[in-house]
Amino acid sequence: MVRTQISFDEALYVRAKRVAKRRGISLAELCRRSIAEAVAAEDSDRPWMRYMGIVDGEPDDSARVDEVVYGRQSP
Repeated sequence: MVRTQISFDEALYVRAKRVAKRRGISLAELCRRSIAEAVAAEDSDRPWMRYMGIVDGEPDDSARVDEVVYGRQSP
């Protein structure tokens, strides 16, 4: 991991800290996720990466898609 330093205006800093606390993560993690999302949104040779980190769920959700999407075992 590379260490870097960034500056925020005070209002943005306070709001970002509040968001990080609400999500149960550090400000550094919020910054990493936000930058990863911004970078993934750029055109690349791997367009599916734009969705990295923005989907919440459980690891087995794809195996139980009907339950997750429709709220039942089968369509």
